[in-house]
This record gives sequence, structure tokens and C-alpha cells, in this order.
Amino acid sequence: MQRGVTLWFTGLSGAGKTTVCLEVARLLALRGVKAELLDGDEMRGQLTAGLGFSKEDRRKNTATAAYIARLLTRNGIIVLASFVSPYKSIRESARESIGSFAEVYVCCPLEECARRDVKGLYKKAFSGEIGQFTGVSDPFEPPEAPELVLHTDRETVDQCAARVVEFLETRGYIG
Repeated sequence: MQRGVTLWFTGLSGAGKTTVCLEVARLLALRGVKAELLDGDEMRGQLTAGLGFSKEDRRKNTATAAYIARLLTRNGIIVLASFVSPYKSIRESARESIGSFAEVYVCCPLEECARRDVKGLYKKAFSGEIGQFTGVSDPFEPPEAPELVLHTDRETVDQCAARVVEFLETRGYIG
């Protein structure tokens, strides 16, 4: 048995949101649980191409993701939504829109995120080549009361994914 819910993974670029979501999706699939991953980078490449990183463009991107997540959630799917979503107001709007929603804060220090950066985005942001980069030249508003916090600088991917699955079990979303 499973009930639909959206787990909204938020955190800085490079914090490990997508990596953890992929492992959670793998673990859920092994149990026969229906889950879908909505990834911010993939959405920007497919559905919201052309949007930049202004607050308004981020709102539009998140609203599109929330709409898709709401449809999946109401049909009993567990949605693993991986988005930087740096603004509290935008995350709250997603929560209100979706309904069955849990915020997962993927917490990782900026220095560690920059160290992990394989795309070189932080280097460009620190040098000023990229503007409006979350955590560098644009703010990230950490969640005030997330349902779950993952510290990816201190916990392995396996540990984080196991904690997410345990959360789903204890909240009755999966049996």
C-alpha cells in the first residue's frame, strides 16, 4: 500500500538533492513502490526552457513543477522533487498547491557544494561570470521547519536515502 506525497528536496546547487533522490527512487522501486523524480535541471531542459534565474522565473519554474507534482500525488505516486527553490515563499506556494507535501532540506555548507561542483558553476559565480547564483550572489532562504533534514556533508547517500524511506514508512505513505 502507498499513498501519494511530494517530497520537496531543497538546498544549494551541489548539495546532493538529485543524488539522494535517485537512490531513494531505486530503493522504492525495489519495493514495488511507484515514484517519480522531478528534477530542476531536467525541467529547465524540457518544460521550462528559456526561463532564467530571476525570482519571477524561479516562481514560474516551481509553479510548473508543483502542478505536475500535484497531479502525480493525487494519483497515489510518491514524487521526489529536486529543486534549489531558494525562496521560502515559493516553497510555501508549492506546499499549498500540492497538499500532501513534505519539505526535505538537503543541508550542505557552501564551501562543500563548491568543492563538489563538476560543472564549474561556483567558480564562475565567485568570479562574477554568473549573476543571480543561489548562495553566492542571490540568497538561499533555508527552510525554517522542514519535515526532514539531511546533512550530506556528514551522512552518506545511502544513509540519507534510508532516512527518507524510513520517513515515508513512519508517516504511513508506504507499507
